[in-house]
Amino acid sequence: MENKKQGFFKKAFYDMKESAKIQAQVDKAEFAAKKAEAKADFEENRGTISFEKAKQQGNRSSKQERIKDEAMEKIKQAEQRKEEAEKRYEAARAERNRLHEERMNRKENKQ
Repeated sequence: MENKKQGFFKKAFYDMKESAKIQAQVDKAEFAAKKAEAKADFEENRGTISFEKAKQQGNRSSKQERIKDEAMEKIKQAEQRKEEAEKRYEAARAERNRLHEERMNRKENKQ
């Protein structure tokens, strides 16, 4: 029994480690994208930007709206994945229950 627990935790920690590696790659990619966007914005506006335009670009409310829109899109995607997973779960559970009923019926028929 102790060996099974160790195996379970070993697998769980391995999965966590792999997940952390993948998340780190995602974070690096997002950081690189943000950095490239900032460089592009700077280069586009280099020497031609007025104080008003700079103030408008730096407006927190427009940034917040953009961030909020991106977050809402991510939430929608997550909810869609959740619904799909719940459907798969229900289908798998129904199949398991059906198989269990068949086994129980076979046992009753043997007796």
